[in-house]
Amino acid sequence: MDPGQPGGPTVLRIVIGTQLRRWREANGISREAAGDVIRASHAKISRLELGRVGFKVRDIVDLLDLYGINDESERAEFLQLVEQANARGWWHQHAPVLPAWFEMYLGLEQSARVIRTYQVQFVPGLLQTEDYARNVILVGHQAESADEIDRRVNLRMTRQKMLHEPGAPQLWAVIDEAALSRPFGAPHVMKAQLEHLLEMSELPNVTVQVLPFRLGSHAAAGGPFTILRFAEPDLPDIVYLEQLNSAVYLDKRNEVEDYLAVMERVSVQAETPARSTAILKRLCAGD
Repeated sequence: MDPGQPGGPTVLRIVIGTQLRRWREANGISREAAGDVIRASHAKISRLELGRVGFKVRDIVDLLDLYGINDESERAEFLQLVEQANARGWWHQHAPVLPAWFEMYLGLEQSARVIRTYQVQFVPGLLQTEDYARNVILVGHQAESADEIDRRVNLRMTRQKMLHEPGAPQLWAVIDEAALSRPFGAPHVMKAQLEHLLEMSELPNVTVQVLPFRLGSHAAAGGPFTILRFAEPDLPDIVYLEQLNSAVYLDKRNEVEDYLAVMERVSVQAETPARSTAILKRLCAGD
């Protein structure tokens, strides 16, 4: 492993967990036996190997001993990665309004090389204006204080900065025309949001396609989803499915391939980027 490899703490945790699983399986050691060594359950080993939790250096040292990783340079390199993986992401400052299930997504999103998303109800969060985002957030968090709403809006705006940074990911968004016609806020808020979509679609790393009403049924009728792809060869594509109070992460090859096939079909069914721009301009004009 290269300590200088790209990827944030979340991705590093997954890479480290994958390597721990490989070493464990190569030695024919069960999760239960590995758990006994670090004074934990087999479920804790499973979470470590999936990159779902942080690492205690003492636990990793004990596992390296168990798996027979005795080369000092290899151990030092691996423990350096562990230290990097335990670093706190910028989003931790928003912890009071950040559910654990979404925290993992933020880490993956910040490390992705390609983000492909289909959205039916909202403009994707990475492409929302501040006023539009505020109105969307208010719908789902009506009981929260003004300060909490401000924190959520700030978090969403901060997420978007990566699209303008060197090495920015490729964002490919297919947006149902329903999301562009459903008002969140006053007419001027929606007009500004549509204009912002036009501006963002001009970026070399952003592609926007509109899935028109006239299409009727389509391949993505099951609902919104996002597919994340990473530069690290050890990481599979991950499908993110957000629910009301939780999220599902899919990384099994057959499951991911199903969603990749749907995304390919819906991208073909949607208007081309050029025709999508024309639709956005028409909606901006109120036609």
